[in-house]
Amino acid sequence: MFRITLDALLILDAIDRLGSFAAAGNALHKVPSTISYTVSKLEQDLGVQVFVRLGPKVAITKAGSELLNEGRHLLKAAEDLEHRVRRVASGWETELTIGMDSLFSPTALIADITEFCKVADLTRLRFAQETLSGTWEALMDRRVDLLIGAAGEGPSGGGYNTYEIGTVEFVFAVSPQHPLASVPHPLGKADFNQHLAISVSDSVRKMPPRTVGLLFGQNTLALPNMRSKYEFQIAGVGFGFLPEPLARNAIANGLLIEKQAEEPRQAEPFYLAWRTEDNGAALKWWVEKMKDPKLLDLLWATANH
Repeated sequence: MFRITLDALLILDAIDRLGSFAAAGNALHKVPSTISYTVSKLEQDLGVQVFVRLGPKVAITKAGSELLNEGRHLLKAAEDLEHRVRRVASGWETELTIGMDSLFSPTALIADITEFCKVADLTRLRFAQETLSGTWEALMDRRVDLLIGAAGEGPSGGGYNTYEIGTVEFVFAVSPQHPLASVPHPLGKADFNQHLAISVSDSVRKMPPRTVGLLFGQNTLALPNMRSKYEFQIAGVGFGFLPEPLARNAIANGLLIEKQAEEPRQAEPFYLAWRTEDNGAALKWWVEKMKDPKLLDLLWATANH
């Protein structure tokens, strides 16, 4: 008899990610007693302590961490097998997850989603949002099946296809009330070091996080998405580069002032991306639909609301 089951590994994973038995139970739709019993039985069978109980919170032990690190490989293998079996049985995937950069909103795709649901009513559609390299990592880790509006170049090593949907220019912008707004010359390192930079945190979990446009030692406020960065810069809290389509209206209305920088940020490509090995009917439908030349404009239109 196997002492370690996939169900037990799922529970351990949820506890480690969420920090408590109760939170894991809520996420997995299991009563707390089931969560507690599964962990206790596993610890008893293995003869090791997996978690240290700290009141309602728990901390994973060294042995538990090793078990979970290897166990996650088994969970991914089981998930991959399940996907392959389902796709053999039917041309349409049972579920398709679309990842988008946190810059954009799924509301840009309402018409496409409505059309898809009419032709693929047996395929569950999910949307997920990540930031910067986190989008690419989600694709490579199979957390999403298709990326729409992924920023920048993907990771090395291949294993995926891309289709460029357009490029985006960046502008350096500050509030009219910010001290840098009155500086007459192109802004450089000496100007930046005196003030707070606003950055976007990369949602990547395993890959090296991406840092854009920051100086070493720069005083920085890191925010979870580009929309928050935009709003903080309008409020005059700090400075930074913004996508031109996002900043365009604020600049036109005097909420932001575009300034020249000694080192401008280069234009960045945005992509569709999907794994090479995947060829389900739902994925093919979305890839073809998203090759619309107006897609990037549509994504920015909803990003400004």
